[in-house]
Amino acid sequence: MEKGVFVSCSAGNMGLRTGRLNNGNPWVLTVAAGSIDRWFAGILTLGNGLIVTGWSMFPARAVVENLRLVYNKTISACNSTEMLNGEPNEIIICDNTWGFREQIANIAASRFRAGIFISDNPTIFEYNFFPYPGVVISSTDGQKVINYALTAGIYEASASIKFQQTFIGTKTAPVVASYTSRGPSPSYPGILKPDVMAPGTLVLAAWSPNVVAAQIDSNIFVASDFNVITGTSMACPHAAGIAALLKGVHPKWSPAAIRSAIMTTANPFDNTQNPIKDNALDLEIATPLAMGAGQVDPNRALDPGLIYDVTPQDYVDLLCSLNFTQNQILTITRSNSYPCLTSSSDLNYPSFIALYTYGAMGIFVQKFQRTVTNVGDGAATYKAEVTAPKGSVVTVSPDKMVFGKKYEKQSYFLTIHYSADENGTNTFGSIIWVEDNGKHRVRSPIVVSTTIEVWGS
Repeated sequence: MEKGVFVSCSAGNMGLRTGRLNNGNPWVLTVAAGSIDRWFAGILTLGNGLIVTGWSMFPARAVVENLRLVYNKTISACNSTEMLNGEPNEIIICDNTWGFREQIANIAASRFRAGIFISDNPTIFEYNFFPYPGVVISSTDGQKVINYALTAGIYEASASIKFQQTFIGTKTAPVVASYTSRGPSPSYPGILKPDVMAPGTLVLAAWSPNVVAAQIDSNIFVASDFNVITGTSMACPHAAGIAALLKGVHPKWSPAAIRSAIMTTANPFDNTQNPIKDNALDLEIATPLAMGAGQVDPNRALDPGLIYDVTPQDYVDLLCSLNFTQNQILTITRSNSYPCLTSSSDLNYPSFIALYTYGAMGIFVQKFQRTVTNVGDGAATYKAEVTAPKGSVVTVSPDKMVFGKKYEKQSYFLTIHYSADENGTNTFGSIIWVEDNGKHRVRSPIVVSTTIEVWGS
């Protein structure tokens, strides 16, 4: 960072539990992972003409055409290989009373040609595990398929499945991945992490032809020059690419300025214009502890309107506020160029987090100071639009900033009055600086969270 190098880091793949995020250093961009508006489909066609678009990552073009469709309540859980003695020309329907991974493994060990798996578990669509011919369909569609199988009769019900189908522009996307690590950062919770979310689920990537790319049945391993990979390690390169784009357009911007542009222009809404949902929470609204400011938006990041910049000395001032010894600070900075002349934990960061101890009672107040730089075309006026976290009161002073020219700086204070929640509930809101002409909307998330003592419990 000191040398002008932008660093993008993965948040980690530790899942839903809060406070297990990696790479929480304030001088890097910490990236969470979400899905893409792309659907890998299996097309199910029933003998009565009903067509159902399901999910399938089966890696081969299997021939599953006009086969007998079987639904038997006795074995519909598909949880016993001993009971699954089907015929090679049959497709079995597995209900949603058992886990998909075990069901498909059991079907693979049976004589059935393929399986239809009924599930509403969104985490199935995050991974490329699909070693046997089949398709995953919703419980709504599943009931239609079951009804057809029961009414058509055991010898007349039939179905076909077409594999390797891909659709783009699908809704709803993005959603926060169930595996992505959640903040706050255990290394330093005083800065809200992660910063943003980028595509990380089933991303097309180059692949070593000497490493298994996919599996068919239990003993056939497929090689390829490409693969679809899931994880925050897929998300952080997206953000690095956006940073490279911004650096090319704005070569004099610091890494902090580039990070600010990416964060304040990130989108908290999905492609249905509703708040982004969280796969790990049964598609409840995602919080900034899961996705940061939202999904990266490269085009908007090119022209953010305002930026929050940070100098190396500002980071050292933060380290000084943590009561590190001089030797400990030198371990990080490797330089005596930045002495501890001042001490401040109030870093000029484009997000806000207010902390309280789990079990604490009463009203708390935290005040932040921020300085923004106008990087728009010229004179501009911005007004604050605040959405306070539930149970909190947020005030901004001044709530209007007038810039006379490009690169002019203005400062403001944001104060949060909040109550400790006896259940340790995390709440969130935002502040958006809206330009008078509507061209720029500079958004920062606000979070009220419990301290680290509860995260490790």
